Amino acid sequence: MSASVFLLVLFAAALHAGWNAIVKGAGDKFVSAVTICFAAAIVAALVLPFVAQPARESWPYLGASMILQTIYYSLVAAAYKRADMSLAYPVMRGTAPMIVALASGLAFAELLPQAGWIGVALISGGILSMAFLGRHGSRAGLGLALLNACVIATYTLNDGMGARASGAPIGYSLWVSLLTAPPVLVWAVWRRGPGILGLALRGWRDGLIGGLGTMTSYGVALWAMTLAPVAMVAALRETSILFATAISALVLGEAVGWRRVAAVGVIACGAAVLRLA
Repeated sequence: MSASVFLLVLFAAALHAGWNAIVKGAGDKFVSAVTICFAAAIVAALVLPFVAQPARESWPYLGASMILQTIYYSLVAAAYKRADMSLAYPVMRGTAPMIVALASGLAFAELLPQAGWIGVALISGGILSMAFLGRHGSRAGLGLALLNACVIATYTLNDGMGARASGAPIGYSLWVSLLTAPPVLVWAVWRRGPGILGLALRGWRDGLIGGLGTMTSYGVALWAMTLAPVAMVAALRETSILFATAISALVLGEAVGWRRVAAVGVIACGAAVLRLA
Protein backbone atom coordinates (compact mmCIF):
# COMPACT_ATOMS: atom_id res chain seq x y z
CA MET A 1 0.00 0.00 0.00
CA SER A 2 1.49 3.34 -1.05
CA ALA A 3 2.07 6.13 1.45
CA SER A 4 -0.56 8.38 -0.17
CA VAL A 5 -3.27 5.70 -0.04
CA PHE A 6 -2.27 4.83 3.54
CA LEU A 7 -2.56 8.45 4.75
CA LEU A 8 -5.84 9.09 2.95
CA VAL A 9 -7.44 5.99 4.46
CA LEU A 10 -6.32 7.17 7.90
CA PHE A 11 -8.00 10.50 7.14
CA ALA A 12 -11.16 8.62 6.18
CA ALA A 13 -10.94 6.76 9.49
CA ALA A 14 -10.87 10.03 11.43
CA LEU A 15 -13.91 11.32 9.56
CA HIS A 16 -15.78 8.10 10.24
CA ALA A 17 -15.18 8.30 13.97
CA GLY A 18 -16.39 11.90 13.92
CA TRP A 19 -19.80 11.23 12.40
CA ASN A 20 -20.38 8.27 14.72
CA ALA A 21 -19.63 10.56 17.67
CA ILE A 22 -22.28 12.99 16.43
CA VAL A 23 -24.87 10.18 16.50
CA LYS A 24 -23.76 8.98 19.93
CA GLY A 25 -23.73 12.51 21.40
CA ALA A 26 -27.18 13.38 20.08
CA GLY A 27 -30.20 13.38 22.36
CA ASP A 28 -32.24 11.38 19.84
CA LYS A 29 -29.83 9.03 18.10
CA PHE A 30 -32.37 7.80 15.58
CA VAL A 31 -33.15 11.33 14.39
CA SER A 32 -29.43 12.13 14.26
CA ALA A 33 -28.66 9.11 12.06
CA VAL A 34 -31.54 9.98 9.72
CA THR A 35 -30.45 13.62 9.50
CA ILE A 36 -26.88 12.63 8.61
CA CYS A 37 -28.11 10.25 5.93
CA PHE A 38 -30.39 12.91 4.42
CA ALA A 39 -27.68 15.59 4.51
CA ALA A 40 -25.21 13.28 2.76
CA ALA A 41 -27.78 12.65 0.02
CA ILE A 42 -28.30 16.38 -0.57
CA VAL A 43 -24.57 17.00 -0.86
CA ALA A 44 -24.19 13.98 -3.16
CA ALA A 45 -26.95 15.27 -5.45
CA LEU A 46 -25.18 18.63 -5.73
CA VAL A 47 -21.77 17.10 -6.50
CA LEU A 48 -22.77 14.22 -8.79
CA PRO A 49 -23.16 16.30 -12.01
CA PHE A 50 -19.49 17.28 -11.77
CA VAL A 51 -17.87 13.84 -11.40
CA ALA A 52 -17.48 10.77 -13.62
CA GLN A 53 -20.51 8.47 -13.50
CA PRO A 54 -20.29 4.75 -12.64
CA ALA A 55 -20.52 2.18 -15.43
CA ARG A 56 -23.70 0.21 -16.01
CA GLU A 57 -22.00 -2.95 -14.70
CA SER A 58 -21.95 -1.45 -11.19
CA TRP A 59 -25.68 -0.71 -10.97
CA PRO A 60 -26.66 -4.05 -9.37
CA TYR A 61 -24.10 -3.37 -6.65
CA LEU A 62 -25.62 0.07 -6.10
CA GLY A 63 -29.04 -1.51 -5.62
CA ALA A 64 -27.70 -3.97 -3.06
CA SER A 65 -25.78 -1.22 -1.30
CA MET A 66 -28.93 0.87 -0.93
CA ILE A 67 -30.58 -1.95 1.02
CA LEU A 68 -27.52 -2.76 3.13
CA GLN A 69 -26.79 0.88 4.00
CA THR A 70 -30.40 1.37 5.12
CA ILE A 71 -30.06 -1.57 7.50
CA TYR A 72 -26.70 -0.24 8.68
CA TYR A 73 -28.02 3.21 9.62
CA SER A 74 -30.89 1.73 11.60
CA LEU A 75 -28.59 -0.63 13.49
CA VAL A 76 -26.11 2.16 14.34
CA ALA A 77 -28.85 4.14 16.05
CA ALA A 78 -30.26 1.07 17.80
CA ALA A 79 -26.86 -0.11 19.08
CA TYR A 80 -25.90 3.32 20.44
CA LYS A 81 -29.21 3.57 22.24
CA ARG A 82 -28.43 0.43 24.24
CA ALA A 83 -24.64 0.59 24.68
CA ASP A 84 -21.82 3.12 25.06
CA MET A 85 -19.97 4.17 21.96
CA SER A 86 -16.84 2.72 23.61
CA LEU A 87 -18.47 -0.75 23.45
CA ALA A 88 -20.70 -0.69 20.36
CA TYR A 89 -18.27 1.09 18.02
CA PRO A 90 -15.33 -1.32 18.62
CA VAL A 91 -17.52 -4.40 18.27
CA MET A 92 -19.02 -3.17 15.00
CA ARG A 93 -15.76 -1.98 13.50
CA GLY A 94 -13.46 -4.65 14.94
CA THR A 95 -15.34 -7.74 13.85
CA ALA A 96 -16.04 -6.62 10.29
CA PRO A 97 -12.42 -6.56 8.99
CA MET A 98 -11.84 -10.20 9.92
CA ILE A 99 -15.03 -11.21 8.11
CA VAL A 100 -13.92 -9.20 5.07
CA ALA A 101 -10.42 -10.72 5.16
CA LEU A 102 -11.81 -14.25 5.30
CA ALA A 103 -14.32 -13.63 2.50
CA SER A 104 -12.23 -11.43 0.19
CA GLY A 105 -10.24 -14.40 -1.12
CA LEU A 106 -13.45 -15.84 -2.55
CA ALA A 107 -14.96 -12.50 -3.59
CA PHE A 108 -11.87 -10.93 -5.16
CA ALA A 109 -9.38 -13.80 -5.50
CA GLU A 110 -7.03 -11.68 -3.40
CA LEU A 111 -4.58 -13.58 -1.22
CA LEU A 112 -3.16 -11.40 1.52
CA PRO A 113 0.56 -11.68 2.27
CA GLN A 114 1.47 -12.96 5.71
CA ALA A 115 2.17 -9.42 6.91
CA GLY A 116 -1.28 -8.39 5.70
CA TRP A 117 -2.93 -11.09 7.82
CA ILE A 118 -0.86 -10.05 10.83
CA GLY A 119 -1.87 -6.41 10.38
CA VAL A 120 -5.56 -7.26 10.03
CA ALA A 121 -5.41 -9.54 13.08
CA LEU A 122 -3.65 -6.91 15.22
CA ILE A 123 -6.16 -4.21 14.30
CA SER A 124 -9.20 -6.43 14.85
CA GLY A 125 -7.79 -7.95 18.02
CA GLY A 126 -6.90 -4.60 19.50
CA ILE A 127 -10.31 -3.16 18.69
CA LEU A 128 -12.21 -6.12 20.11
CA SER A 129 -10.12 -6.23 23.28
CA MET A 130 -10.97 -2.57 23.80
CA ALA A 131 -14.66 -3.31 23.50
CA PHE A 132 -14.72 -5.73 26.40
CA LEU A 133 -12.68 -3.71 28.89
CA GLY A 134 -15.22 -2.43 31.38
CA ARG A 135 -18.03 -2.64 28.87
CA HIS A 136 -21.16 -0.59 29.41
CA GLY A 137 -24.28 -1.79 27.68
CA SER A 138 -26.92 -4.48 27.51
CA ARG A 139 -26.74 -7.84 25.79
CA ALA A 140 -29.15 -6.41 23.26
CA GLY A 141 -26.73 -3.58 22.50
CA LEU A 142 -23.86 -6.04 22.06
CA GLY A 143 -25.98 -8.27 19.86
CA LEU A 144 -26.99 -5.36 17.65
CA ALA A 145 -23.36 -4.30 17.32
CA LEU A 146 -22.33 -7.82 16.25
CA LEU A 147 -25.20 -7.98 13.78
CA ASN A 148 -24.14 -4.65 12.33
CA ALA A 149 -20.57 -5.95 11.97
CA CYS A 150 -21.93 -8.59 9.58
CA VAL A 151 -23.82 -5.90 7.66
CA ILE A 152 -20.67 -3.75 7.49
CA ALA A 153 -18.63 -6.66 6.13
CA THR A 154 -21.31 -7.44 3.55
CA TYR A 155 -21.64 -3.90 2.22
CA THR A 156 -17.84 -3.51 2.22
CA LEU A 157 -17.43 -6.54 -0.03
CA ASN A 158 -20.39 -5.50 -2.20
CA ASP A 159 -19.19 -1.93 -2.64
CA GLY A 160 -15.59 -3.00 -3.17
CA MET A 161 -16.79 -5.02 -6.15
CA GLY A 162 -19.10 -2.21 -7.24
CA ALA A 163 -16.40 0.44 -7.09
CA ARG A 164 -14.06 -1.67 -9.18
CA ALA A 165 -16.78 -2.41 -11.74
CA SER A 166 -17.83 1.25 -11.88
CA GLY A 167 -14.61 2.73 -13.21
CA ALA A 168 -15.55 5.79 -11.15
CA PRO A 169 -15.34 5.06 -7.41
CA ILE A 170 -16.12 8.62 -6.32
CA GLY A 171 -19.24 8.76 -8.48
CA TYR A 172 -20.21 5.31 -7.21
CA SER A 173 -19.89 6.38 -3.56
CA LEU A 174 -21.96 9.52 -4.20
CA TRP A 175 -24.72 7.40 -5.73
CA VAL A 176 -24.62 5.17 -2.65
CA SER A 177 -25.26 8.22 -0.46
CA LEU A 178 -28.03 9.49 -2.72
CA LEU A 179 -29.86 6.18 -3.11
CA THR A 180 -29.70 5.33 0.59
CA ALA A 181 -31.66 8.40 1.71
CA PRO A 182 -35.16 7.67 0.26
CA PRO A 183 -35.66 4.25 1.92
CA VAL A 184 -34.18 5.54 5.18
CA LEU A 185 -36.58 8.51 5.19
CA VAL A 186 -39.58 6.34 4.33
CA TRP A 187 -38.69 3.94 7.13
CA ALA A 188 -38.12 6.84 9.55
CA VAL A 189 -41.52 8.38 8.80
CA TRP A 190 -43.19 4.98 9.13
CA ARG A 191 -41.53 4.47 12.50
CA ARG A 192 -41.89 7.96 13.99
CA GLY A 193 -44.44 9.74 11.83
CA PRO A 194 -44.08 12.88 9.66
CA GLY A 195 -42.94 14.90 12.67
CA ILE A 196 -39.48 13.40 12.36
CA LEU A 197 -38.84 15.60 9.33
CA GLY A 198 -39.15 18.72 11.45
CA LEU A 199 -36.85 17.25 14.09
CA ALA A 200 -34.29 16.44 11.42
CA LEU A 201 -34.37 20.00 10.09
CA ARG A 202 -33.64 21.38 13.55
CA GLY A 203 -30.40 19.43 13.66
CA TRP A 204 -29.31 20.33 10.15
CA ARG A 205 -25.92 21.74 11.19
CA ASP A 206 -24.73 18.57 12.89
CA GLY A 207 -26.37 16.57 10.13
CA LEU A 208 -24.45 18.45 7.46
CA ILE A 209 -21.14 17.95 9.26
CA GLY A 210 -21.87 14.27 9.81
CA GLY A 211 -23.13 13.83 6.25
CA LEU A 212 -19.98 15.33 4.77
CA GLY A 213 -17.93 13.14 7.07
CA THR A 214 -19.58 9.84 6.21
CA MET A 215 -19.75 10.60 2.49
CA THR A 216 -16.11 11.68 2.23
CA SER A 217 -14.89 8.85 4.43
CA TYR A 218 -16.61 6.19 2.38
CA GLY A 219 -15.65 7.75 -0.93
CA VAL A 220 -11.97 7.72 0.00
CA ALA A 221 -12.21 4.11 1.20
CA LEU A 222 -13.85 2.92 -2.03
CA TRP A 223 -11.26 4.77 -4.11
CA ALA A 224 -8.52 3.08 -2.07
CA MET A 225 -10.12 -0.34 -2.67
CA THR A 226 -9.51 0.09 -6.40
CA LEU A 227 -5.77 0.48 -5.71
CA ALA A 228 -5.10 -1.89 -2.80
CA PRO A 229 -6.52 -5.19 -1.44
CA VAL A 230 -10.02 -4.68 -0.08
CA ALA A 231 -9.27 -6.51 3.18
CA MET A 232 -6.27 -4.29 3.94
CA VAL A 233 -8.19 -1.09 3.23
CA ALA A 234 -11.16 -2.26 5.29
CA ALA A 235 -8.91 -3.07 8.26
CA LEU A 236 -6.95 0.17 8.04
CA ARG A 237 -10.16 2.19 7.90
CA GLU A 238 -11.16 0.66 11.20
CA THR A 239 -8.26 2.41 12.91
CA SER A 240 -10.99 5.00 13.29
CA ILE A 241 -11.24 3.52 16.79
CA LEU A 242 -8.05 5.44 17.63
CA PHE A 243 -9.92 8.66 16.94
CA ALA A 244 -13.16 7.36 18.46
CA THR A 245 -11.35 6.61 21.71
CA ALA A 246 -10.09 10.19 21.94
CA ILE A 247 -13.58 11.52 21.17
CA SER A 248 -15.14 9.20 23.77
CA ALA A 249 -12.80 10.51 26.47
CA LEU A 250 -12.46 14.19 25.57
CA VAL A 251 -15.88 14.99 24.10
CA LEU A 252 -18.39 12.43 25.35
CA GLY A 253 -16.85 12.08 28.82
CA GLU A 254 -16.72 8.28 28.75
CA ALA A 255 -14.12 6.44 30.85
CA VAL A 256 -10.97 5.42 28.96
CA GLY A 257 -8.44 3.57 31.15
CA TRP A 258 -4.87 2.44 30.59
CA ARG A 259 -5.99 -0.90 29.21
CA ARG A 260 -7.78 0.80 26.36
CA VAL A 261 -4.69 2.90 25.76
CA ALA A 262 -2.70 -0.34 25.50
CA ALA A 263 -5.26 -1.70 23.02
CA VAL A 264 -4.84 1.47 20.98
CA GLY A 265 -1.12 0.69 20.84
CA VAL A 266 -1.87 -2.77 19.42
CA ILE A 267 -4.10 -1.20 16.76
CA ALA A 268 -1.38 1.29 15.86
CA CYS A 269 1.10 -1.58 15.46
CA GLY A 270 -1.37 -3.30 13.13
CA ALA A 271 -1.63 -0.17 11.01
CA ALA A 272 2.17 0.01 10.81
CA VAL A 273 2.37 -3.62 9.68
CA LEU A 274 -0.23 -2.96 6.96
CA ARG A 275 1.78 -0.01 5.75
CA LEU A 276 4.80 -2.27 5.30
CA ALA A 277 2.89 -5.25 3.85
